[in-house]
Amino acid sequence: MLNSRDFNETVMTQIPDFSDTELAIIRDALVKRYGHPVEIELADSELRLDPPSPALTPCPTVFWSERNANFVVCKVGASHYRCQFFYSPREQFGTGREVYDDLQQCVTVLLQVQADHERQAAIGAGRTAG
Repeated sequence: MLNSRDFNETVMTQIPDFSDTELAIIRDALVKRYGHPVEIELADSELRLDPPSPALTPCPTVFWSERNANFVVCKVGASHYRCQFFYSPREQFGTGREVYDDLQQCVTVLLQVQADHERQAAIGAGRTAG
C-alpha cells in the first residue's frame, strides 16, 4: 500500500510531457483566438497536486504571452490539465475550475475568461476616463 509521499512520487514520474497532438490543439486554439500564430514555450512548474500535502510535483507546462497577459497550461496527469492567466504576480486568474480532462476545453475556457476580463477592464477604464 502506498502512503501519500510514495503516491506523490509515483504520480510525479507518471506525468507525460505534452504530445505533439496536444501542442497542436493549443496552437490551433491560439490562432483561432488571435488570428495569428502565437509562440509557445515549454517549461516545468512545481505544483501541489495533493492540497493537504506540502509536496510539490514537477508538471509539464505550456506558457505564452499575448495582449499583455501571460498564460500557463499545466499537465497534472495523463489527460488532466490546470490553467491560469496573469498580468503580474499579484494579478493571477483562473477559470473557476481546478482540473480539466479535455485540453481543448481547458484552453478555450481559459482564453474566453481572459477575453471577458480584458473586456471588463476596458469598460472600467472607459468609465473612469470619461
